Amino acid sequence: MENVVLIIHLLLALALIGIVLMQRSEGGGLGMGGGGGNGAVSGRSAATALGKLTWIIAAAFICTSIALTVIAAKNAGGNSVIDSLGTELTPPTSETVPAPATDSLLPPAEGDDAPLVPRAE
Repeated sequence: MENVVLIIHLLLALALIGIVLMQRSEGGGLGMGGGGGNGAVSGRSAATALGKLTWIIAAAFICTSIALTVIAAKNAGGNSVIDSLGTELTPPTSETVPAPATDSLLPPAEGDDAPLVPRAE
C-alpha cells in the first residue's frame, strides 16, 4: 500500500512541476516583467484551466503527503532502531573494578596489569 501511494505521490510531483512550467508568466515574478498598464486587464484575472488543474494536483499532492506520513507512523509502531538490530544492550553492572592504589598520573609499571579506571571525584 505504501509503495502505491509513493508512486502516485511521485507522479503527482512530476505533474505539478510540468503544469507549473507550462503556465504563462504573469510578470512580476522576482521583480521582473511589469510593463504595459492595460486598464482592461485586472491584477486578478479569471482562473484558467491550467490554474485550476494546478490547484487540483497540489491538493492531491498534499493528501498523498499526509497519507504517507500516516502510513509511516503506523509502520513505525514504537520500535527503536536498537530493537531492529537484534542485539540487546545490557545495563551497566554494579560491579566496579578497583582503582590502582597509587595517586600518581604515571602509566602502570611493567609487571602491573591492573586496568586504568577513571575515578569520580
